[in-house]
Amino acid sequence: MRVISGTAKGTKLNSIDSLETRPTLDRVKESLFNIIKNNIDEIVALDLFAGSGAIGIEFISRGAKKVYFCEKSNLASKMIYNNLQKTKFINKAEIFEKDYSKCLEELKKRDVKLDTIFIDPPYKSDLAVKAVNQIISLDLLKKDGTIIIETDEKERELKELEKLQVEVYDLRKYGRAYLIFLNRKE
Repeated sequence: MRVISGTAKGTKLNSIDSLETRPTLDRVKESLFNIIKNNIDEIVALDLFAGSGAIGIEFISRGAKKVYFCEKSNLASKMIYNNLQKTKFINKAEIFEKDYSKCLEELKKRDVKLDTIFIDPPYKSDLAVKAVNQIISLDLLKKDGTIIIETDEKERELKELEKLQVEVYDLRKYGRAYLIFLNRKE
């Protein structure tokens, strides 16, 4: 796994060899950033269920002002910290080693507004829609912000997302993985 573009391009990142984490494939990551490429400079982003932190690090490498990383696993949080040190991005990042819901509540307490939120929970969980619901109810997303979900349960996610104040503006398939791009409904 490596950083694919920006100031840290080519830097190899450490990853966790575990069934509980699965890194986003480079081709999926490349496509994701091609879709949102004009909306990265100076943004504030959240990498929810961050794993090794590869997506958030990619955001920083491409010009994000700050990225929050949320990962409840101690082992994964240490990996994120090591990868941030390796890329020299530690000063543009903050790691929350806690459950996603507590992380979102903490961001609300700090009055943080996010431009982009990447949600990649464990597959077969229903945490993505729960996280989106909480993000919207806590008003964490800026008016023109974007939420991106990586999932292998497209039908379930889309059905549940219809009930929320969000709209799908793009949907892509990569093998068994899907990327769902959302905006807030106004």
